[in-house]
Amino acid sequence: MSGPASLRDLYNDAPTAWSFVPSSNNNSTPSPPSPPSSSNGVAYTFTSRPPPNSIFELSPGLTEPGGADMRLLLKTLVASAFLQYTTTAIAMPWEVGKLLLQVQWVPRDAAESDDEEPVVEEVVEEVLSDDSAEDSYFADPTNANASSTARYPVQRPADERGYVIRKNVLEEATQLDYLIPIGSADGVWGMIKKVGRFRSEGWLSLWKGLLTSCLTEVASSTLQPLILAFLQALFTPSTLSPYHQPSSSASLLLPVASQLISGFVLSPLDLVRTRLIVQSSRHRRYSGPIDALHQIIRDEGGFRGIYFHPHLLLPTIIDSTLRPIISLTFTPFLAGWMFPGQLIAPDTHPIAWGVVEFGSSVVGLLATLPFETVRRRLQAQTRGRALPLKTCVETRPAPYNGVVDTLWHILTEERSDLPIERRRTRATKGDKKGKGKERDGADQKKGPEDDEVEGSSWWRHTGLGQLYRGLGMRVGAGAIMVILAMVSGGDDMDAGWAEL
Repeated sequence: MSGPASLRDLYNDAPTAWSFVPSSNNNSTPSPPSPPSSSNGVAYTFTSRPPPNSIFELSPGLTEPGGADMRLLLKTLVASAFLQYTTTAIAMPWEVGKLLLQVQWVPRDAAESDDEEPVVEEVVEEVLSDDSAEDSYFADPTNANASSTARYPVQRPADERGYVIRKNVLEEATQLDYLIPIGSADGVWGMIKKVGRFRSEGWLSLWKGLLTSCLTEVASSTLQPLILAFLQALFTPSTLSPYHQPSSSASLLLPVASQLISGFVLSPLDLVRTRLIVQSSRHRRYSGPIDALHQIIRDEGGFRGIYFHPHLLLPTIIDSTLRPIISLTFTPFLAGWMFPGQLIAPDTHPIAWGVVEFGSSVVGLLATLPFETVRRRLQAQTRGRALPLKTCVETRPAPYNGVVDTLWHILTEERSDLPIERRRTRATKGDKKGKGKERDGADQKKGPEDDEVEGSSWWRHTGLGQLYRGLGMRVGAGAIMVILAMVSGGDDMDAGWAEL
């Protein structure tokens, strides 16, 4: 038997496929490498990947060497605007419900209403009955006032213009038809349902101020990085080496300053957004953001009043400064306390970093929500020669006089046990003795048990809960983000996948 034929003559050298550094000659101009003609080898050329700036895969062509394609740029801008508008529209009902809860005024005596007056139908039946006619025929004329007072409700006191004086905010007879009943919603979801089902608002009212909110978010996300880059270029010496690390004070002050400046510049948009959401849909004063801005500038002190009024300037400074300070300082501290001896970073430990950010956001909400509530209430009240705004929720009759005054009145005047259960007793048919017995029996049944139920909750005697309306919604949203991060990836995933 003969051995196998040799394959030495069939072997061909493959072309060089991995060439990362092109060869260059000082005397000759290098020619571009030509693709291999042989079908046995494949040449791979690796280039650096551009940053992920595409939206719906429309914008990679914007980085071509020939220049930007205006048509492609326009499509990218339209897609980005549509995406931002849709995202804002999805979250807008929750934002409207939270803001209305923050602005709503809930006094402590809201449930102390006198609803024991007999209704008209029962009074008519008593007048037409034989017993009532006999009693009226043989009644003592000297005691006419007492009998009339017992049968008919006492007339309510009125002001100089003839309007009935309102004793309590829960009285149905004097309640305005465009006001959502006070204390009827205990959370953001409850307020969303109340706004959608209320006859003067409707489901479309959940998207009031949508355009202004979208413009505010886009302007904030665009303006703040520009201001930060400008401050870094202005206060960072150009002679420093690229490996120089800025100090901790510089890394803290510049982001906080950029957030403060951007929040101050965009504060009129935030004011317009609050007014558009709070105003009643039946009695609309502002037809849109431009009209609202025009009226506020005209009636409330011009540009100086819209920026530098103490009721607007101080809450803006506090709100725009406190958020970045807590985010920049407390997150590293919490990471070192929860995971001692480990360097936690978003790219290496995504789940741990998500837990740290969630804890930091909860602490930040506990510190910033009261000042956000104060800011919303001061934005809702008018100044200068502008008439009071007809809002869709109950607001405080007397205006607030600053940040400290607002905090004090919320804590001392309001209650936090929502929703408020309205107890109503109706007068029953029968003689006066029967009514007296039934009322005495009701009072005996009510006795100490109902008083104990009413006084058992200390929420009723403090407005602390009013300062944290919307806290549960935001904490729930943060928890959902952490759960999504855990589902999408873990610590033992390949962190270098984004670099391939």
